[in-house]
Amino acid sequence: MKKVLIANRGEIAVRVIKSCKKLGIKTVAVYSEADRDALHVKFADEAVCIGPPPSKDSYLNGDKIIEVAKDLAVDAIHPGYGFLSENADFAKKVVDNNLVFIGPTPAAITTMGSKLAAKEAVSQYDIPLVPGTENAIDDIGKAKEIANSIGYPILIKASAGGGGKGMRIVENPNDFESQMDRAVSEAKSAFGDGSVFIEKYIQSPRHIEIQVLADSHGNVIHLGERECSIQRRHQKVVEEAPSTFVTKKIREEMGQAAVNVAKSCNYTGAGTVEFLMDENKNFYFLEMNTRLQVEHPITELVTGLDLVELQIKIAQEEVLPLSQDDIQLNGHAIELRVYAEDPYDSFLPSIGKLNTYKIPEGKNIRVDNGIEEGQTVPIYYDPMLAKLITYGDTRAMAISLMKQAISMYNVDGVSTTLSFGLFVMEHAAFLSGDYSTNFVANYFTKDAIDKHEEMERFVATFVARHHHQLEIKKLKLPKTV
Repeated sequence: MKKVLIANRGEIAVRVIKSCKKLGIKTVAVYSEADRDALHVKFADEAVCIGPPPSKDSYLNGDKIIEVAKDLAVDAIHPGYGFLSENADFAKKVVDNNLVFIGPTPAAITTMGSKLAAKEAVSQYDIPLVPGTENAIDDIGKAKEIANSIGYPILIKASAGGGGKGMRIVENPNDFESQMDRAVSEAKSAFGDGSVFIEKYIQSPRHIEIQVLADSHGNVIHLGERECSIQRRHQKVVEEAPSTFVTKKIREEMGQAAVNVAKSCNYTGAGTVEFLMDENKNFYFLEMNTRLQVEHPITELVTGLDLVELQIKIAQEEVLPLSQDDIQLNGHAIELRVYAEDPYDSFLPSIGKLNTYKIPEGKNIRVDNGIEEGQTVPIYYDPMLAKLITYGDTRAMAISLMKQAISMYNVDGVSTTLSFGLFVMEHAAFLSGDYSTNFVANYFTKDAIDKHEEMERFVATFVARHHHQLEIKKLKLPKTV
């Protein structure tokens, strides 16, 4: 493999380019007109504009991307995450055009892209599933009967869904029909598929995921878990590895379950198997993401592995260079997704020019960054600017370093989730490890925000006065006659 095209943008495109350079592989960036001056365009060996700013006219234009790849004699395409990364039709077109798709087979993407098909695939293994329907629902009356038998609250989910779209929690039987209609409508709008199914709603769950690697020679291993329970709008904001909630025994059981999920669809490449855990530490298969995850850096830090490098080697049909016994988890890592969002205004996107943008540096501080000072945050794409990751020998050290790194991060021009990250790092529930996916709903309230802001102002004033007093003591006053 001599040349790879990265069919993505932002920090993940930059991240893939770095691993390609390490392997001596040339890179091709594609970009929209809105990203003409983006970092990934500057870092790649070659760059080609593929269309106007809207995603459908650029980053989702698979035919154009393949055309560019062929024109520039590219060997393989890395899809990153989002956009076309889990599009089976695109993966098939890549392969049909004699290019390597750095990811799983189109068949595996298709199977795991449907939550119902995924459930059917894993049924051959003893993998715990959340109680619910096995097939898509189209009969409202029958659906209500099933919901009553499962017991409320229940969750209506889009079969082809993701990112919280096409998902409705129903706590009262009287709300079932209206919520069902909304879920179907949203699923059709977001995915072109209105199929939905019902599951028992697990209250206050932990969201735990297992990183897996599988080669084309039948070897499948897992790299331990990541805790992804701190979310807004069903999307992750803070992740850590390993989880404070997962015991060694559960890690082994969940890891084997994840390996079996990968085997059930003949998976190849890097993928993530997601589980929900209830308060009694029972875990249930949720879904498999057939791509690299946003939060992969924390696994890299605790394992010492380069997942993008391994993706590329697997795509070159190499044998995995390590076995399950080789995997050791060392230390603790935490990731904060730095979004251009206002956490004090329901995490709404904050669009504007980055008048100041300085990222923190230091030992055990990693920033996977996709933007630079002077650029404008585009309105067309996901508002994530970067990922801030810290590592420590212990969880307490990783948290302490994260707080320092947040204070060193300097952004002016847009609101960001940095302040929310600090709120999390200082909250008793997070510090104790006793938190769930309801963290934002339970703790990030207006009163809590106001108190946190007041405390920040008090600390800032105290520190300023302390420094002022130290400076006064340093002054040498002239002697009087």
